[in-house]
Parts: sequence; structure tokens; C-alpha cells
Amino acid sequence: MTHQAPPSPVPAGADPARQVAQLREALRLVERIAGLPETGSPEARLDESARLSAAYARALPVAQRHFEALVAETAAWAAAGVEALLAKGNGAPPRAAATRLAGALERALNEMAGLLR
Repeated sequence: MTHQAPPSPVPAGADPARQVAQLREALRLVERIAGLPETGSPEARLDESARLSAAYARALPVAQRHFEALVAETAAWAAAGVEALLAKGNGAPPRAAATRLAGALERALNEMAGLLR
């Protein structure tokens, strides 16, 4: 069994594109565990990062803080979820749990993008 420490919550003021990219990578891992097809191409993920960075720079400080809080909260529960999935160890992968986590993570990422529109 492999044990990895969960990623630490993202510090306030960190690069929003990097924050979202890290959460997208977690989503890709969860999708693989769930046996789901990968969402989005690498080009689409780069485009999303560029758009979010630009929108974050234009956003009011209150919107930036709300975005940062949502990213930190999402990173915390996503890390706990990924850790639980990885702790399953040998045997059949927990596809149902991974599918639910992937859906929740996708919804959170969409909410983040919506905050900066």
C-alpha cells in the first residue's frame, strides 16, 4: 500500500492558474481510478489557465478572496478524498466513490471559473 501525504491547502494570493491546474490534475487521477474518460485536452487546460489568470487579475479583491477560499476548501476535501481512494490499496478500485469525487471536483472547478466571470 502506498501512502502519500495530501497536498497542503493553497496559500492565499498564489497563482490562480497553478491552483486550478493542480486541482485539474487531481481530477484526472480520480477519473482514472473511476475508469472514466479524461476530460479536456492539454490545450484546453492551458487555455483555461490563461483565461482564469486574466480574469483573476481583473477581479475585485472580494472576488479574489472568495476564489482563494473556494480553492483552499476544495483542495482540502479533494486531498482527503484522493487519499481515501489511494488507501484502498490492492483489490478492485473504488470506482463508484471515485466517480462521485470526480463529479464533485468538476462542479467545484466550474464554480471557481464562474466566480471570476
